[in-house]
Amino acid sequence: MLWIIAAVLFGLWLLGVLTAYTLNGLIHILLVIAIVIVIVRLVSGKKVFTR
Repeated sequence: MLWIIAAVLFGLWLLGVLTAYTLNGLIHILLVIAIVIVIVRLVSGKKVFTR
């Protein structure tokens, strides 16, 4: 039972270490894309925030 808990914790730790680098970059890329889209819509004269 203790080995299973240790293996699960190690797997979760490894998953966190691996995704810390990849997801961090992905979030920044998505943020930059969103800002560029808002700027393009502002320059083109379209409404940016519509409901």
